[in-house]
Amino acid sequence: MSTMLASYLTLAAILFCIGLFGVLTKRNAVIVLLSIELMLNAANLNLIAFSKYGVVPSLKGQIFSLFTIAIAAAEAAIGIAILIALYRNRGTANVDEFDDLKR
Repeated sequence: MSTMLASYLTLAAILFCIGLFGVLTKRNAVIVLLSIELMLNAANLNLIAFSKYGVVPSLKGQIFSLFTIAIAAAEAAIGIAILIALYRNRGTANVDEFDDLKR
């Protein structure tokens, strides 16, 4: 394994861990969505690193990364729209307050 691949994978692991920490500990829904985006970007970094430094270098990982970026953008737009609707109804963006489906 080359040193460049190892450094990319280390950076992606750090980004993923920061995103996971944000998802598990934060209460604000906007911060949770940003943390999910950070985790998706870490996965994209892995895809691009393996497509460049893998056993058979090709553009497949980079193309797949472009598709995941498009899906992440759509997810962010829908998530923000849902959050705005929930904030208008509840008056808060706290994740703990959104427990209507539990009852």
